[in-house]
Amino acid sequence: MSTLPDTDAVMIIADSESDADMLYASGLFAPDAYTYIEQDGKKTVLMSDLEIDRARVQSKADEVLSLTVYTKRAEDRSGEKSQFMDAVAELLNEKKIHALLVPNRFPTGYADQLRERGFTVQAKADPFWNQRPMKTADEVAAISEASRHTESAIRVAIAAISEATVKDGILQGPEGPLTSEYIKRLLHIHLLERDCIAQHTIVAGGIQGCDPHNAGSGPLPANAPIILDVFPKSMKTGYFADITRTVIKGPAPDVFKRMYGTVLEGQEQVFSRLKAGIDGKEIHEAVENLFTSRGYETGEKNGRMQGFFHGTGHGFGLEIHEPPRISKNTDLLQAGHIVTNEPGLYYPELGGGIRIEDNTFVTEEGYVNLTQIEKIFEV
Repeated sequence: MSTLPDTDAVMIIADSESDADMLYASGLFAPDAYTYIEQDGKKTVLMSDLEIDRARVQSKADEVLSLTVYTKRAEDRSGEKSQFMDAVAELLNEKKIHALLVPNRFPTGYADQLRERGFTVQAKADPFWNQRPMKTADEVAAISEASRHTESAIRVAIAAISEATVKDGILQGPEGPLTSEYIKRLLHIHLLERDCIAQHTIVAGGIQGCDPHNAGSGPLPANAPIILDVFPKSMKTGYFADITRTVIKGPAPDVFKRMYGTVLEGQEQVFSRLKAGIDGKEIHEAVENLFTSRGYETGEKNGRMQGFFHGTGHGFGLEIHEPPRISKNTDLLQAGHIVTNEPGLYYPELGGGIRIEDNTFVTEEGYVNLTQIEKIFEV
């Protein structure tokens, strides 16, 4: 249990569909908020009658208690109609819990209500669960499974781009101009059929790819890079994958061939340094220095950023962005971290950007690359 001094227990009140800390602790997918308490290693959830039987079967909790029962107890005690927090307070008092540790994202209204009832509430900075950034074998397996589905979807997308014809500099598909939206539909349907859901998928061609989070829209260009950044969540496990490939249809201009090769070099810079104990800042600076030495400068030009202006990598798992970071800030990598390796170069004046992203499991000696899909630029 992750605690600070003078706390009796940890508590989360949230739904596990949107709160990864709750899902990590309880192991139960639920769309409505419920209460999780951990005291001396014992896990308790307070559930509505609608979910209580399912929680007893599917959750990691040692005990599953009825919200209705504790609401009635609170009403019997006060003689008045009970509020939700009265039921929670009834349970806390029963367990002789007075001081609580909660996540930074704990609702202020709930914290105020608890304090009004005499409880001490203290927030903890992320990560709330100290062990969550270090992935277990089961978590690595879940991420790897999501990765295999992501890779097969990306192969479908690349095949559609490869099979396209070219007319007036625009890719042509079975429905006319091949669009970003069409490729995203292919990706999303393929993933949905494998129990994965993808949102905000990036299929950005040409100059659109120079904005790293531009999802892309409209017809895809020939002879210019197309960035495919796909990061779906498994509906079975809740874990993400996060993979990027950049391809180009038709002969690649030399300027893009050189840029692609340099981004690959940047990835190798990361791989050569990845291991437990290294500072992510050191890795990021090595990539920056490589790009600068190859003549790729970073900075604002004509009102837009160009070059390499995002982090080299980030952790992920039950959320698409988790600690640690491989960026300008100090962040020591530890064995068990899963981090992306995603350098990129973006030059609007050249008409395109390139990013390549693999997922790596950090070990004491180095890393394991969890990404298996090939890296092919010209298709």
